[in-house]
Amino acid sequence: MNGDQMMRAHSATLPGPEFPNPAWVTPPALADATVAIVTSAALYAAGDDGFTAGDTSYRLIDRERRDLVMGHWSPNFDHTAVAMDLNVVYPIDRLEELADRGVIGAVAPRHVSFAGNQPDDVATIRLDTGPAAAAALRADGVDVAIFTPV
Repeated sequence: MNGDQMMRAHSATLPGPEFPNPAWVTPPALADATVAIVTSAALYAAGDDGFTAGDTSYRLIDRERRDLVMGHWSPNFDHTAVAMDLNVVYPIDRLEELADRGVIGAVAPRHVSFAGNQPDDVATIRLDTGPAAAAALRADGVDVAIFTPV
């Protein structure tokens, strides 16, 4: 069994968190929406603090930044495609194109990056850093978030 198969087998045994009565809002039409990216690629801007093992914090990434470092260190993830094109995990250029074509209203001024190596219960993200990141995006006028799991 290779590493990917082992991770899949292990993940299949983990319980998924349940969220009774999740909040739900109806966003505006995409043509009017401000869209942000939320990734678990552990991206951070060059020169900023990276992520550590078990890190439940997040980084806000300014829209203009392209000098991003991928801190995702799992041996089960091939970094080759990301080294060739950051948009594989952080589709910022695709969002810019969608905004230019009028498919979405605007690209958010900031985006959010978490590390993917989270505790099984994701309690800190669910109760602390997730709501804090969401509040930052709301303050930026974000209507829709695209999640790019890594």
